[in-house]
Amino acid sequence: MTQSLVAAQTAHTSPVTGWWREAVIYQVYPRSFADANGDGMGDLPGITSRLPYLRDLGVDAVWLSPFYSSPQADAGYDVADYRVVDPMFGTLDDAVVLIGEAHRLGLRILVDLVPNHCSDQHQWFQQALREGPGSRLRERFHFRDGLGEDGELPPNDWESVFGGPAWTRTKNPDGTPGQWYLHLFAPQQPDFNWEHPAVRDEFGSILRFWLDLGADGFRIDVAHGLVKADGLPDLGDHERMRLLGNDAGPCFDQDGVHEIYRHWHTIFAEYADERIGVAEAWAPTLERTANYVRPDELHQAFNFQYLATAWQAEPLRDVIEGTLNAMRPVGAPATWVLSNHDVTRHATRFANPPGLGTQIREPGDRELGLRRARAASLLMLALPGSAYIYQGEELGLPDVTDLPDEVRQDPAYFRGAGQDGFRDGCRVPIPWTTEGTSYGFGTGGSWLPQPDTWGELSVEAQTGAPGSTLEMYRSALALRRRHPALGGADNLRWLPSPDGVLIFERTTGGGPTFICTVNVTGDPVTVDTPGTPLMASAHITVGNARTVLPADSTVWWTTA
Repeated sequence: MTQSLVAAQTAHTSPVTGWWREAVIYQVYPRSFADANGDGMGDLPGITSRLPYLRDLGVDAVWLSPFYSSPQADAGYDVADYRVVDPMFGTLDDAVVLIGEAHRLGLRILVDLVPNHCSDQHQWFQQALREGPGSRLRERFHFRDGLGEDGELPPNDWESVFGGPAWTRTKNPDGTPGQWYLHLFAPQQPDFNWEHPAVRDEFGSILRFWLDLGADGFRIDVAHGLVKADGLPDLGDHERMRLLGNDAGPCFDQDGVHEIYRHWHTIFAEYADERIGVAEAWAPTLERTANYVRPDELHQAFNFQYLATAWQAEPLRDVIEGTLNAMRPVGAPATWVLSNHDVTRHATRFANPPGLGTQIREPGDRELGLRRARAASLLMLALPGSAYIYQGEELGLPDVTDLPDEVRQDPAYFRGAGQDGFRDGCRVPIPWTTEGTSYGFGTGGSWLPQPDTWGELSVEAQTGAPGSTLEMYRSALALRRRHPALGGADNLRWLPSPDGVLIFERTTGGGPTFICTVNVTGDPVTVDTPGTPLMASAHITVGNARTVLPADSTVWWTTA
């Protein structure tokens, strides 16, 4: 073990703070953040070089999408070895250096964990294929005989989230047609059988491996999918497989999954400095989502219901109230998120009419989308709990909706009736400079083509520019830390407001009151001036008694 590995195991001594209850967590998609070696693909040294930017932005933690050894059939969510860094991204030493530098700068690191499935190149799966039916390693996955006279039909009617059957047939070692295996996603991603003790033991070991190297916790991919209904019954009348928008069916959100997270909670508790688990749990209701963050399970769960809510006053108020009401009984913080690597960026979603879903191929009205995105971001950062920022949203980046079909790499794009397949548009490498090869992403181009206008939205172009989206985020995050009523406290109270406007206040311990006004309409609206303005997503003129809120705007106020 190298010296840097040893240092990482002893350098993490953060005090107990409950940091995760109000943290702002920044998602880095390693392929698209920063490229240090000039090969056109982002990497871990590139991320390390840009950590000061994230510290200065004002976030508390960084979540890294997968960088494990992988054939990259699904951009690293097909893991061949959970303890090895893919050479595309660097080395294990690079990961340890990144973690250590983040801690030196006061940032925490969350590692993406993919426990529902692995790569078909994982050594367990490869050995199971070599050994054929009857292999004990096949028990660690879901291998089944097919239906029909010759086993030519899949074992049940489950469909892949990416489209097509959720089953692929194997060949026996002698070349004859063999059993089928389950994959809720791409065929290169066989699902683990979490009823098998070896699977549970292996992931306990993987958790400790990264925690020992200093990771502050994990974002848990498809956290709701690990346990399937007994006997793998047919979907029957259930809606086609999707991650969000249908009931759980036999594939997702089974009660048995919570036993796994109760065990993981005991592993996190072995470490004295608050390591955490964050569930990517696409549960059908907020109440079901809350089950993942009961006191003896995980610490946070993504709020996808909020992400999927239209820019309309009543639905927004309903989902905010519903979230707080669902989390309160289990004592968990609410989380808020607008964009990530799987959905169209909110600057583009809000540029289009509501009801089109979370993956959109139309650019919409760019000016409208940016105006709403800025307002939505200030609303999100004003809410109680923890917030997630997806890389580039602080620059107001839109989705790249006009990528040529031949450059797309989303596996769902190539499978009929899949999960839309347009995720590449939010994964285009972000711009750092106004000019140069790949706008400062690296010196060797970009794995996905960047728009000609990317430089105008770059970090360089927006730094110090009055009114820029980047400076708005920097100011908002700084105010969020300073104002005593903001952060994790469950202290939101709605105030009377005109139609199409949300107004709420947050108070704490006799200090100044924070007030947020949000106009989600396309027209200016006049309201009583509630205090002294702190910041706004659009230019406002404050009157002594009445203030006009611009269309699609959010304003922060304080009473002191």
